[in-house]
Amino acid sequence: MVGTVDARLTDLGIEIATPAAPVANYVGFVTTGNLVFVSGQLPLKDGKLQYEGRLGESISLEEGQAAARLCAINIIAQLKAACDGDLDRVKRIVRLGGFVNSGAGYKDQPKVINGASDLMAEVFAEAGTHCRAAVSAGALPLDAAVEIDAIAEID
Repeated sequence: MVGTVDARLTDLGIEIATPAAPVANYVGFVTTGNLVFVSGQLPLKDGKLQYEGRLGESISLEEGQAAARLCAINIIAQLKAACDGDLDRVKRIVRLGGFVNSGAGYKDQPKVINGASDLMAEVFAEAGTHCRAAVSAGALPLDAAVEIDAIAEID
């Protein structure tokens, strides 16, 4: 039986793959009580970085938003693993922490991270609304354009 969240993903044309392996000494998520803390996710697809570089230089706002959306898809993959495959167990996306590889003077970090926030609302409806941070980073792992972590409540 397909759950509500899986049906929304199908309607959006999104396939959730196996979660990306960590690129260093950490795990993809940690569950404590009813909270899942998802490690920072990069814009990886099929194990390859899709958006490399700095916003406002080699990466456009639209590309940054697409990178953030891909990070959100990877967050959902981690949540699916944390929920033993049942995304309907996600009761709330509590918080997103967005990091944007950008230089001095770049001011559109919130618009970039909207790529992830908008997807969470599309996929999880009311439960996808969340608090967040959207900050500039002078550099990110693998020179990724965006990195996003998350906290979610599950049952």
